[in-house]
Amino acid sequence: MISEITLYHSPNTRSSGVRFLLEELQAPHRLHVLNMKAGEQREAAYLAINPLGKVPAIRHGDALVTEQPAIYLYLADEFAEKGLAPPIGDPLRGPYLRWMVTYGSCFEPAVIDRALEREPGPMAMSPYGSFDGVLDSVVETLSKGPYLLGDRFSAADILWGTALGWMTAFKIVPEEPAIVAYIGRIKARPAFRKIEAEEAALAAEHEALSRQAE
Repeated sequence: MISEITLYHSPNTRSSGVRFLLEELQAPHRLHVLNMKAGEQREAAYLAINPLGKVPAIRHGDALVTEQPAIYLYLADEFAEKGLAPPIGDPLRGPYLRWMVTYGSCFEPAVIDRALEREPGPMAMSPYGSFDGVLDSVVETLSKGPYLLGDRFSAADILWGTALGWMTAFKIVPEEPAIVAYIGRIKARPAFRKIEAEEAALAAEHEALSRQAE
């Protein structure tokens, strides 16, 4: 029997993508919701789960996993029968791992530096090289599409699709045609539409509680 997964979650955060992934995997799970507007992520009980006070985090049996890419990799491999992770030995495993790791190690740092108008570090020290170089590699891959691994939809697309959705919405990533079309394909998935609606309701609940506390 598969033990239930607990997702430590707050609406409209990086953990929203994990909800999307869990829905795609049809993985048994429960939500442990943190009201970040009330600062629950900084309370001792949650800091014992993730000392950085961030979501997402998951507990699955004796396993505790934090950090987005690690959670995506863990879940997609745990539910390998759903086909969202190329197995070891598959030629697509390398590109899959590359895109999983590139997001947090290169793309997001580049986007944040650009949004804050900060100069990247020297090329020899920068984790991403240049913003334009990273963005061009994403656009080039998505132009070949329809997904990061060509015709194969994977957990990496859930990570990138959700992230690019909010980054373009906030105008911190340019709305390149290949990116916009890719986001549209991701958002059209039934799992995405279901979770998006649930996230909106949960966020509204937290907003209402925040107003009551004022």
